[in-house]
Amino acid sequence: MNIDKRMAVWPTVTLVGLVAATQGFAQQAALNEPVERGSAEPTMVVTASRTNATVEDSPQTVRIISEEEITQQRQMTSDSSQILSNLLPSYSPSRQKMSGSGETLRGRTPLILIDGIPQSNPLRPTGREAHAIDFSMVEQIEVIQGANATNGVGAAGGVINLITKRPEAGSFNQYVEGQVTTPTRELDSETLSYKAGYGVSGNSGDVDYLFSASVEDQGLFLDGNGDAVGVDNTQGDLMDSRSFDLLGKLAYWIDDDQRLQFTLNHYDIEGHNDYLSVTGDRASGMVTTSRRGTPEGDAPYNRVWTTGLGYDHFDLAGMQLSAQAFYQDYEALFGATDSATFQDPALAPVGTYFDQTLAATTKFGTKVSLTRDDLWDERLKVTLGFDTLFDETEQYLYTSDRTYVPPTDYTDLSPFVQADLRPVDSLLFSAGARYEYAKLDIDSYRTVAANNGVAVEGGDPSFNETLYNLGAVWSPVAHWSLFANYSEGFSIPDVGRALRGISTPNQSVDSIDNLAPIVTDNIETGLRFENGRLAAQLSYYESSSDFGSRLTEIDDVFYMQRQETKIKGVEAALDYQFNDRHSGRVAYSRMDGRYDSNEDGRLDAKLSGLDVSPDRLTASWSANWTDNLSTFVQANYAFDETFDEANREFDGYLLMDAAVGYQLPVGQVNVGVSNLLDEQYVTYYSQSALVNDERYFAGRGRTLTLGYRLDF
Repeated sequence: MNIDKRMAVWPTVTLVGLVAATQGFAQQAALNEPVERGSAEPTMVVTASRTNATVEDSPQTVRIISEEEITQQRQMTSDSSQILSNLLPSYSPSRQKMSGSGETLRGRTPLILIDGIPQSNPLRPTGREAHAIDFSMVEQIEVIQGANATNGVGAAGGVINLITKRPEAGSFNQYVEGQVTTPTRELDSETLSYKAGYGVSGNSGDVDYLFSASVEDQGLFLDGNGDAVGVDNTQGDLMDSRSFDLLGKLAYWIDDDQRLQFTLNHYDIEGHNDYLSVTGDRASGMVTTSRRGTPEGDAPYNRVWTTGLGYDHFDLAGMQLSAQAFYQDYEALFGATDSATFQDPALAPVGTYFDQTLAATTKFGTKVSLTRDDLWDERLKVTLGFDTLFDETEQYLYTSDRTYVPPTDYTDLSPFVQADLRPVDSLLFSAGARYEYAKLDIDSYRTVAANNGVAVEGGDPSFNETLYNLGAVWSPVAHWSLFANYSEGFSIPDVGRALRGISTPNQSVDSIDNLAPIVTDNIETGLRFENGRLAAQLSYYESSSDFGSRLTEIDDVFYMQRQETKIKGVEAALDYQFNDRHSGRVAYSRMDGRYDSNEDGRLDAKLSGLDVSPDRLTASWSANWTDNLSTFVQANYAFDETFDEANREFDGYLLMDAAVGYQLPVGQVNVGVSNLLDEQYVTYYSQSALVNDERYFAGRGRTLTLGYRLDF
């Protein structure tokens, strides 16, 4: 099908962001009727495999979360981790905090992208990658589950690509929206949360543009008993915080085959520092709460600037060229604490000194790919590409200006090749290879006094790995397909945690084994059924790493352990369109993770809630009763879970949410209720990820959100 490229509007920068707009347009052109330039039609494709694959042609589990699904979730919560958890049962239950450390996908850390630009920080992960953008700026989410060799560093658990909004049709379009959220147990200025947003977009001639802004102020959270939820003064909290987001896009069509696009997003969230944590007691079941007061130090915050420049050529000698350059500036401040790690008798008597850390990362990178899809009578498609990443990270003690993690430079160079072959119409093979060259450059430094203040000799260790993927999809009869996949993921361990934990003299960066990369092998097989009304999928996977990484907590300090790990799991999902106005979805995830605790070659111990999610079942029902009235109901059940340590045993819980939307003569009003049954529960992380009285947090109780939106 030959379609004027300029009829495709803002082709979405899709998963892994390499073949970005090119692939988005190519698939849309192949699958849908052409849309007028300026149309807001969503891109109905998956480019996760970097071969323009549709969902049914992907050899592994892929989930496309639509704008409608995101909007439904936003009617009930603004927590990005909560939204992901509600929609992905293999994603950990949300911590409901600024830090998402311990939130995993299929038991491993996912690579989070915004329009193909990595938000994950490989050298010093802060756990805040999911809080780098307001989800009111997100139009679509593409999720690849499981490690993938073509997605670059950090995708051990998979890839989550947050695709930002595109301009609507017309020369000048605006919207304004607002929300007020309150716990149903108490209507008080202290517990109210407010959110507002404004956006403008359109197109004029060869130029498309978009600008959106949002601001949110969140009050005190209450649990199901009406008590104040405990504030996390150290890791940071969504409660008692303010945030804002600015998103801008500008695109220029050079001619019918070439497009240039600039994107900028700035997200900032910071606590108000109005509450102090009141430590609970796990043994007696007393949860941590909050009281009015001013914590030590400055309030925790997250500040992220993300910029990208993309160029696409849709017909370069019969090929499609996509190129992207990006830059990100990231700062994360953690709250003050008198942790033993921060003590220094030269500054104050041991046990009395409060300090806090600031992690800062700047990264620049490029992504280039070239695709030819008409080889061998259009049965063979080949993509060649080359990615670069240059990352500079440090973490220092904010109050005393001491080195905590020395400045570390990371260079990653990665050529890759990917091919899809369809020898017959019912069978598709995919295969690819990616070469990863990674180098660290670390100057000599001295550890903090708590780690004996030892001098560590700098170094520049380098690593290289060739990663492979191989998959097949077979459709023997109409509506049915079987798929199988083997892929490898490449990750850098928490370099900062390894460097700051050195306490033995005469150490050299070049001799630290813990800096070696993590290679994750992922095997998956499953089947799909789709007939236009019913869509179902069942899959089984195994994810293993011979030299994996997991965290252990001692006295509120996390230490990295390099051990063999293996995770097995089953996932199932069923979507059904009852009629034109009613649809439902049911999804289930079960996983089990084990590790070698004593290096005897046996996986003898069970991974804790810091790594794997509990077994989960989710169900939802959407209804459009009339052209004006719509409803949405969902349920999320986390099953009980046992671990090797009895004090990590997880007591599961059921959470239900509901929303109603009504189209007024002018604008639309929405009412959302989160935790409909007002369930009193302790979050999964607080129960099973760590044993800590200070972070024994209850989840948020029932809330009511009233929203209004006007498009004009």
